[in-house]
Amino acid sequence: MRMFTKDQFAAIVMTVFIWGFAGALFGALFAGLYQVLGMLGLSGWQPLIIAAAAAAMTTSAFYSAMPVALVGAMAGVLASIGYLIASGQEVELAMIVSIAGALGVIAGGFYAWIVKGGGRPLAETLTGLIAGLLAGGSLALILSFTGHRVGMFVLAAGVVALVGTFFQISERWLVTRSAGWLPGALSAPMVAGLIASVVGASIWIVGGTTAVMPDGNARGIMEAVVHDIPPGLLGGLLGGAMTGILLELFGFHIEEHP
Repeated sequence: MRMFTKDQFAAIVMTVFIWGFAGALFGALFAGLYQVLGMLGLSGWQPLIIAAAAAAMTTSAFYSAMPVALVGAMAGVLASIGYLIASGQEVELAMIVSIAGALGVIAGGFYAWIVKGGGRPLAETLTGLIAGLLAGGSLALILSFTGHRVGMFVLAAGVVALVGTFFQISERWLVTRSAGWLPGALSAPMVAGLIASVVGASIWIVGGTTAVMPDGNARGIMEAVVHDIPPGLLGGLLGGAMTGILLELFGFHIEEHP
């Protein structure tokens, strides 16, 4: 029986940790978005693809360009809080997303001025977005043809597995080719702006949708979201860890990631 070397064992442990953490983040975000989008009236393939694309873009930004993503997230939170304080109960999606995105772009520009970088953060984020669209579309087709209804644990695990596979396989050629021609000066501002917009939209989903609903409906939405987040997180954790191990064994080594 073939035994793993010390380096191979360390690589697998690191893969399980990183992919499991990224999958858990993805699964929790996906579960919350999927539940709320369904309650907003979207049905069929729409909530699945939109939630998968948004979660994949956000997770890939944190996975590949964490400092830039953190700058965008902080800007989105600050902008959203400021907007909620100023507007009171009138919470409009377009306004909160625009304000959060604009502040994210400014913060990202300041970060790019301090820390010089290339176009890779934007390339990685766009690759995540494409992977999310492909994964959500593929899973929506599979569920449509089979007619099966699956729980959030299985759904999150499947989406994470597909997104991780599409992202890792396409990253080697898509990111390498696009990072060279994407403008480095705009990379960090655009990524921070996108993340800030997602944060603003998430806050609107929680605050804006519940503010205009009766107390019973608002409580029902929050209970449904909270109910689906734990299985989404666990499903994403399992899907990410298993996908990471399989990709590691097939030669897609995480230590090669820059």
